[in-house]
Amino acid sequence: MSAVNKVLVIGGGFSGMAAAIQMRKGGIEVDLIEIDPEWCPLGAGITINGATLRALETLGLYDEFLETGFVSDGVDICTASGQLVATLPTPQPLGSNVAGGGGAMRPELARIMAKATRDSGVDVRLGCTFSDVTVNSDHVDVSFSDGSSASYDLVVGADGVHSSLRERFFPEIKKPEYIGQGVWRAVMTRPAKLERPCMWLAEHLKLGINPVSQTQMYMFITEDRPTKEYIDPTTWPDVFAELMSRFSDPMITDLIPQAHAATANIDYRPLANLLVPTPWNRGRLVMIGDTVAATTPHLASGAGIGIESGIVLGEELASNTDLQVALDRFHERRWERCRMVVENSGRLCQIEIDGGDKAEHASIMKTSMMTLAQPI
Repeated sequence: MSAVNKVLVIGGGFSGMAAAIQMRKGGIEVDLIEIDPEWCPLGAGITINGATLRALETLGLYDEFLETGFVSDGVDICTASGQLVATLPTPQPLGSNVAGGGGAMRPELARIMAKATRDSGVDVRLGCTFSDVTVNSDHVDVSFSDGSSASYDLVVGADGVHSSLRERFFPEIKKPEYIGQGVWRAVMTRPAKLERPCMWLAEHLKLGINPVSQTQMYMFITEDRPTKEYIDPTTWPDVFAELMSRFSDPMITDLIPQAHAATANIDYRPLANLLVPTPWNRGRLVMIGDTVAATTPHLASGAGIGIESGIVLGEELASNTDLQVALDRFHERRWERCRMVVENSGRLCQIEIDGGDKAEHASIMKTSMMTLAQPI
């Protein structure tokens, strides 16, 4: 007997899909609405650490991930000229035999999870959002943008970092603020000698590449920009190529022409983070993922902690008959882990901006990876 019988998930991103899949495993009836009629995520590649691979295994998706993604162990750290500084270990997550890390095309990972969501029996409605949500003591009334309405035992808000649900139910929370760095991403052909992720460090600039399949990789560049500014997308290939040119390692310079290829799909985003204090619920409405814990990419854990939160919420709802007990247990299991990722990622970002202590940077990376390897 679970704490709820019928749940609505608002948002079809990674955290929302994970919650829906896990709740269906517990026998809970689930509806999911997603405002994007194509259910098509933006973005290039995504770096996935071992903890996230373990979460995919929990959802029953690790083997399918292996068919199209890429897994490896360790991360090489190099100077701008290509001299190897260190190889950081990527510890295997406890309780699992998955790899220490990996990568995938973001749309491909979303496709895998979307198929699993539908296959689990979730009622998915695309091009649909809510027009009103009324939280009552024993149920939640929801009106939808298509004119329909329904009642639920619980609503799970997973509508992203710019959540309208958070704005309504947590009005005291400020919107995420720019933190002085932007990230560039592009898709490129993978050099045969690239067998695991590698990062190059330059002055106020960091470049990384990660295999995402047998033939592709994605490249990211984090760049310090003191103020948030608009960059004309038509100039993105030129800007990206110029940033690459600041690294003299032949592996990077040989790739510069690919910045202007149509298949590069270059993307630029200014970075911000967000950490909402618990509890993350207002009665029978609870929020997960980027709605309450949005992080910069410095620990490659943004999608991961969202997927984990969806799993933990589903587990607690299915294993407790009292909703408040389930929500309390959910918060107990998620707060410290999400806080650590958001705050440590932000600290890594600040060290890079300030040109700070590299030993502190390395220590934070190591301790964070070890912590993420612990059970959730």
